[in-house]
Amino acid sequence: MATFFPNHQPQKMSYRLHYDVVVVGGGHAGCEAATAAANMGAATLLVTMDMNKIAQMSCNPAVGGIAKGQIVREIDALGGQMGIVTDATAIQFRMLNRSKGPAVWSPRAQCDRGKFIWKWREVLDSTPHLDILQDQVDGLIVEEGTAVGVTTIWGMEIRANCVIITAGTFLNGLLHIGRKQVAGGRIAEPAVAKLTESITRHGITTARMKTGTPVRIDKRSVHFEDLEVQDGEHDFHQFSFISKPRPLQQLTCWICYTNPEVHQVLLSGLADSPLYNGQIQSIGPRYCPSIETKLVTFPDRTQHMLFLEPEGENTNEMYLNGFSSSMPMDVQIEALRRIPAFRDLKVYRPGYAIEYDFFDPTQLKHSLESKVIAHLFMAGQVNGTTGYEEAGGQGTVAGINAALLCGGGQPFLMQRDESYIGVLIDDLVTKGVDEPYRMFTSRAEYRILLRQDDADARLTERAYELGLATRERYDWWLEKKEGIQRILQICQQTAIHPKDVNGMLEHLGTTPLHYGCKAVDLLGRPQVDMTALMEMVPRLKETIETLPNRKEEITEAAEVLMKYKGYIDRERVIADKMRRLEDIKIKGHFDYMNMTQISIEARQKLARINPETLAQASRIPGVSPSDINAMLVLMGR
Repeated sequence: MATFFPNHQPQKMSYRLHYDVVVVGGGHAGCEAATAAANMGAATLLVTMDMNKIAQMSCNPAVGGIAKGQIVREIDALGGQMGIVTDATAIQFRMLNRSKGPAVWSPRAQCDRGKFIWKWREVLDSTPHLDILQDQVDGLIVEEGTAVGVTTIWGMEIRANCVIITAGTFLNGLLHIGRKQVAGGRIAEPAVAKLTESITRHGITTARMKTGTPVRIDKRSVHFEDLEVQDGEHDFHQFSFISKPRPLQQLTCWICYTNPEVHQVLLSGLADSPLYNGQIQSIGPRYCPSIETKLVTFPDRTQHMLFLEPEGENTNEMYLNGFSSSMPMDVQIEALRRIPAFRDLKVYRPGYAIEYDFFDPTQLKHSLESKVIAHLFMAGQVNGTTGYEEAGGQGTVAGINAALLCGGGQPFLMQRDESYIGVLIDDLVTKGVDEPYRMFTSRAEYRILLRQDDADARLTERAYELGLATRERYDWWLEKKEGIQRILQICQQTAIHPKDVNGMLEHLGTTPLHYGCKAVDLLGRPQVDMTALMEMVPRLKETIETLPNRKEEITEAAEVLMKYKGYIDRERVIADKMRRLEDIKIKGHFDYMNMTQISIEARQKLARINPETLAQASRIPGVSPSDINAMLVLMGR
């Protein structure tokens, strides 16, 4: 697959390789990018510093969560791998937000960290057209404004039609524990020097961000009798639309709380905290603050909830969710020993903070190709995001578009009403970031259309047309689609007579019927679900029982479509109106700095970002509705 060029000249590159796509970094973005590009037929090379830490879960060994779970289901619907790997290595699964509407239901799984890595290795090793190289990239090769390859610290020159940078937190990474600072991309792993500089010399701007991770605890030292149990769920839900049931033992998580004694110890060490002694200047994630930040921000709180979570089936290592910290090691340990369950605490390692380089994402196109350097793509934390899921979604899009660019195809783009990944990328490209970006359901204005249950309905057919989703995925979607339609048809056509159902309706606590109706009308009542409706409509029950696969998943999807039809239809109308602005192309039509009809701020922001469409322009902070109206008038002229 690769082309080798022996070079025997002394003190020069010992080998040159050539690929269609080279992916720099073996984290969650890199793994998805590499498999996506390779599965679309591009000769792909994944360069990683350590093949034994592929897709390392650097912080919590968990996938999904609020809005993040939707992203993972979208990756899966597109033909990506994160959902399959998660299901195969999950040791606890929960569907979050069940008490709310299905627009915000979000799957989350705790995983076995080690098995997650090796399952990903299995996926990569079995992917055609994909090679792996253990090396460290230290330079980007740019010729005439186009990325044409990379160089490595071990003397390799790798030429490629497209380069994807997914270096995570490794670019000039700096670790902090108290006043101690050590260069590194993760604990015990070296930082990557020079690569940032080889990119920024071509005009791409960079800044610094900060993130952190909690202490790791030896479970043999924990008094579990002083903790609250948090069990997982064992129903049909999972991440991948095509996974088999979860194979690993399902484990318990635990809950405890800090207390005033804990807070007193932490506050006494605040002078040595890198966050407050001037050591760290960069911005950390607002929505995942360190424990010391919680104490400073919420001084009146007497306790904060912590989650103790297993790192795997067969390890004593446990993760203390909610206690991210870069305080000195002795302060962290002494504070935790003031919690009854941790009075005899032993730790594997303390929490730490890390600062790293990222690149301004407004310098990217929606395809994640750089506007500054052609054929250079970026994905993951190098774009200012945080989270495995956000990284994986970007990696999937970057890998798809790199493969398409190599083949001369048009970019693959997703709109805001099509996927959370589309919202994520649009936010990055049009708004930029001033803190690590984390996805929430509130960021999506069309979240009723972007549910976790219908990611395959939104994306699988597009992915199959691209050649990324397999025939197996596509056939499963067709089978599911047919099953949903059969259920909808029965519910829309079956007449219900009051005498047949009023007894059950009264038992369910809802008003009895005075006149006949269709079965679908009954499902609109909050007290009536599909289980109850099947008892009222025997034909519906018989139809569902004859479905060949995944009966529960199909039934749930059909129920959501019927129960929330009014909300879904209304949001679709709004989204279609905005789509008309998406169709108005403006790139190259305006000299923004000379447009006196719009505000000075709008001129500066539009000139810097140079949006593709009027809808994208409308989402740029500082561009007002009156500015958009002025541009519409000018477009009319």
